[in-house]
Amino acid sequence: MVLAICLAPRTVLGQPFTIPSGSMEPTLLVGDYVIVNKFAYGWSRHSIPFDPPLPAGRLMGAEPRRGDVVVFKKPGDGRTDVIKRVVGLPGDRIRMVEGVLTLNDRPVSRRLVDSAVEAPWGQPMAVGRFRETLPDGRSYVTNSYGSATPGGNTGVYVVPAGCYFMMGDNRDNSLDSRFDPGPIAKGQSSCPWSGAPGANLPPEIGMGFVPFDDLVGRAELVAWSFEPGASVFKPWTLATHLRRGRAFLRL
Repeated sequence: MVLAICLAPRTVLGQPFTIPSGSMEPTLLVGDYVIVNKFAYGWSRHSIPFDPPLPAGRLMGAEPRRGDVVVFKKPGDGRTDVIKRVVGLPGDRIRMVEGVLTLNDRPVSRRLVDSAVEAPWGQPMAVGRFRETLPDGRSYVTNSYGSATPGGNTGVYVVPAGCYFMMGDNRDNSLDSRFDPGPIAKGQSSCPWSGAPGANLPPEIGMGFVPFDDLVGRAELVAWSFEPGASVFKPWTLATHLRRGRAFLRL
């Protein structure tokens, strides 16, 4: 009974997740603690923290929207939590052309809001920050290093029924639906993989399309955030490394 009560808020209402990588920058930073709404898309076996072997399917399921920031289980893995943005719904045609997202054969509107020089792989590169606006008006900021990276130019992906196309906002530092999930994941996923030429990374690097059943929930806000170096074993760092401007930041 006590265990059931303790798990209820994490299962039915929401669950905190930490951000371990920079694939969703600039929207999410390493050290962010994100609250995920686990009833946004209904409940599934992945709504329970311990992933019990329950049947597939969702209770009171609701479709995600393009632009939602979503936590899901990595296809073919079933254990690893991943956070990305939904950019493609079932039936959508997705393509990257010179670093620009195209949706159903039309480039998604974007404008440059900032630029800098960074060295994500040890060599200085110009990075642009673009405000991308989807056809329904939802917008967010992405990082782009241009077309020279593996996912900057691709063929066309057609999203299968019951599946979604996920991408990181840090477009050129994100292993996502653009890349081949590998034979093991393909064999275990309910989403047939129709890879597009151009996204040239070795198999098993990416995740392919994401099944509806693998969604955990929608990320709603950053509850709090810490700079690298914060540790509960050094309690004073929780104050000195706190990013105060990110507390209760809506996504």
